[in-house]
Amino acid sequence: MTTRRLTRIIPSIPVSDGAGVKLRRSIGQSQGLRLDPFLMLDEFASDNPDDYIAGFPPHPHRGFETVTYMLEGDFQHQDHLGNTGHLRSGGAQWMTAGRGIIHSEMPLQQSGRLHGFQFWINLPASEKMKPASYRDIEPEEIPERRIDGGRVRVIAGAFDCGDGQAIPGPIQGLSTAPLFLDLRLDAGARVSQRIEAGHNAFLYPYAGSLSVVAGGDAQPLPNRQAGVLSDGERVELEAGPDGCGVLLITARPLGEPVVQYGPFVMNTREEIEQALDDYRAGTLA
Repeated sequence: MTTRRLTRIIPSIPVSDGAGVKLRRSIGQSQGLRLDPFLMLDEFASDNPDDYIAGFPPHPHRGFETVTYMLEGDFQHQDHLGNTGHLRSGGAQWMTAGRGIIHSEMPLQQSGRLHGFQFWINLPASEKMKPASYRDIEPEEIPERRIDGGRVRVIAGAFDCGDGQAIPGPIQGLSTAPLFLDLRLDAGARVSQRIEAGHNAFLYPYAGSLSVVAGGDAQPLPNRQAGVLSDGERVELEAGPDGCGVLLITARPLGEPVVQYGPFVMNTREEIEQALDDYRAGTLA
């Protein structure tokens, strides 16, 4: 079984989005720093409400999926289709923009810690114009289990327990077959996870640091940097001396052209122009 190695590190950089929310962006900070099918990864983390209170007022999307995962804090989702959702600490939201959605994401708190992530997953050309949908995933719906050396939360795909057993998450059956794990590892702990060969994969340690272990080598991955992995059938991780909280995210690449204009991600320039025309005409969805 081939073990994956760390092939590239993408440091997160400070940016702002929405109405001035302060973020750190790693994957997607430029077109050359995408990882098919992943378009972007943002982390928002602050105790200062001035960094997040203005939120993300109504804005459009077309052609991809947004995944939001909260460690701490509360957001409210509203969209032009009449949906309202409450994203709580420990919960997630999986939204398929499809042919179009206009939504807002606003914090439901005036003070305190806000810490979470959002990443964008591209949709294949055959699904870009399907109806928009979204799912709120309550914290209680996300399996959390004790594993040797720490704990795991499974949002999408399944965690391989290594004994023929697996822990499935609430998100299954998507065309990109995503795996989304939140691993909380004790100091010095090692964990091995099977990954589908041919799927692209990255790590993001949001607390502490870790090393990717392969062939006797330990490749360090510092805090708040995205680590892109080589191909292979498994990854082996070793937590740093202070332990580690890390996201492990993988998916099947699409291998299709990507043309992006802000919140619209299509396959051709003509499709982007159509999305802009539809948005201006109020016919995005």
